[in-house]
Amino acid sequence: MGTGHYFWAIFYFASLCSASLANNAKINFREKEKKVLDQILGAGKYDARIRPSGINGTENLPTYVYVNMFLRSISKIDDYKMEYSVQLTFREQWTDERLKFDDIQGRLKYLTLTEANRVWMPDLFFSNEKEGHFHNIIMPNVYIRIFPNGSVLYSIRISLTLACPMNLKLYPLDRQICSLRMASYGWTTNDLVFLWKEGDPVQVVKNLHLPRFTLEKFLTDYCNSKTNTGEYSCLKVDLLFKREFSYYLIQIYIPCCMLVIVSWVSFWLDQGAVPARVSLGVTTLLTMATQTSGINASLPPVSYTKAIDVWTGVCLTFVFGALLEFALVNYASRSDMHKENMKKKRRDLEQASIDAASDLLDTDSNATFAMKPLVRHPGDPMALEKLRQCEVHMQPPKRPNCCKTWLSKFPTRQCSRSKRIDVISRITFPLVFALFNLVYWSTYLFREEEDE
Repeated sequence: MGTGHYFWAIFYFASLCSASLANNAKINFREKEKKVLDQILGAGKYDARIRPSGINGTENLPTYVYVNMFLRSISKIDDYKMEYSVQLTFREQWTDERLKFDDIQGRLKYLTLTEANRVWMPDLFFSNEKEGHFHNIIMPNVYIRIFPNGSVLYSIRISLTLACPMNLKLYPLDRQICSLRMASYGWTTNDLVFLWKEGDPVQVVKNLHLPRFTLEKFLTDYCNSKTNTGEYSCLKVDLLFKREFSYYLIQIYIPCCMLVIVSWVSFWLDQGAVPARVSLGVTTLLTMATQTSGINASLPPVSYTKAIDVWTGVCLTFVFGALLEFALVNYASRSDMHKENMKKKRRDLEQASIDAASDLLDTDSNATFAMKPLVRHPGDPMALEKLRQCEVHMQPPKRPNCCKTWLSKFPTRQCSRSKRIDVISRITFPLVFALFNLVYWSTYLFREEEDE
C-alpha cells in the first residue's frame, strides 16, 4: 500500500472523529440548556403566580413591562359596525430576577419556551376588542425568550377586531381616528406599569394596502384609567385613516350630477309631449331615490346630517323641482289656451257687432249721412281704435324691464307664460346647481383642512 493511501485513510479517520466530537458537543450543549431550564424553572424553584420584583429586585416598586408591536395588515374598516380588523405581532419585555442563569461564557444567548404558563405573564388585555384569536397553523405562533440577565421577551401573532367610534359628519370627505388600547386587567399601577419601548414602539408593514382608506400616520400615547378598584396602566395607538375620495366621486357624485342634468332635458321638450316629460321626470326621481337609499344602507343611522346627505338631498330636490316645473308648465299652458279661447270669442263678438253696425248703416245711409262726420256708432271700428289710443295715452309710462326685454328676444308663441317658464328654467336650474356646488365643495373641503 502506497503512502498516498495511508494519508487518505488517516484523513478519513480524523474526519469521523471530529464529526463525532461535534455531535457529542451539541448533545452536551442541549443537555446543558435542559439543565439550565430545569434549574430555573424546576418544581419548587419558580412560581409563575408571583409577580417579579421591581428594578434591582426592589419589592416596593412596580414591574415595568415594555411593549412594542408590528402591524402586519389591516383587513377592513367597517363604517356600519364602526370597527376595524388588524393582524399584528405583539411583544412584551420585562425583567424577572428569578430567571437569571449562566450563559456558559457567552455560548448560551437565550432560552426559548413555547409554553406561556411556565413563567409569570402580565395580565394585559385589549380594552376595545370585539373579537380576537391566536394563530395556531402549523404550530402556535408564540415564543418566550429568557436571557441570561433575567430579561423575558414574549412575542405572539394575533388577529383582532376592534371598536372604532366614528364621526361621519364629513363623510365621505372625512378622516377617522381608530385606537388600539391595551391595559392591565387586575394589577394596579402600584404593581404593574406598561411603557412603550424606546426607539420605534410601533412598526407598520411596507406597502400597507387598504381598499378605501389610507393610513396617514399613527401616534402612541398613555391612557391610564381610574376606577373604584384603583388606577390601571394603559397604552394606546391612534391610527389616523384618510378616506379615499376617488371611489365616492365615481360611484356617487358623478352619477348624481348626471341624473340631475338628465332631468333638465324636459325643459327642451315640447309642452305637448306630456308622456315623454312625465316619464323622464318620474324615472330620474325614482333613480335618485334608489341611489340615496343605497348610500344610506351602507351607513349607520346617526342622529346628525352627513355631507353625503346634503348632496343627495339637494340633488333629489333638483330632480323633484324639474318634475314640478313641468306641472307648472302644464297648468300655465292650459291657462294660456283658455285665455286664447276667450280672446277669440271676444274678437268674434266684436266682429259680429261691427258687421251688424255696417248693415244698419247701409240701410239708413241717407238719414245719417249729414251726421256721419260728427257722430260715431259704438260698434264703428274707427271709434274703437280711437278709444284704444286714448287709453294708451292716458296710462302712465312704464320703466323698461330688463327681464322682459331679455325674454322678448326668445321666439315664444304668442308670448305664452308656459314657454317663458321653460326658458327661465333652462337658465335658472343650471345656475343654482352650479352655485350649490361652489358652496358645497368650498364648505366641506375647508372644514376638512381645519380638522387636520
